Amino acid sequence: MLWYRQFPPPLPMSSLNPKAFGLACGIVWGAGVALLAVITMVDGDYGATALSIVSSVYLGLDDTVPGALIGALWGFADGFIGGYAVAYLYNRFAHPLSA
Repeated sequence: MLWYRQFPPPLPMSSLNPKAFGLACGIVWGAGVALLAVITMVDGDYGATALSIVSSVYLGLDDTVPGALIGALWGFADGFIGGYAVAYLYNRFAHPLSA
């Protein structure tokens, strides 16, 4: 018996649910942005440069509690849109004839 016959056949391509993938990406990215703001709030130097760069994109994000919540909302929206787009494009490229 040949060694390559031991492996199972490849599974068919599956689809991603764009809403679920966008929601997961939005939650993770929003939490990450909020965590960055909280870490900078607790320790003023650590993460200050990264927060400065991210706050140049997300208006209202700073090292305060309201700023962290605003950043979490911006991060969620950005992550959701990006995740939805990635899942949508994946489905279009993985199944080009089903569109």
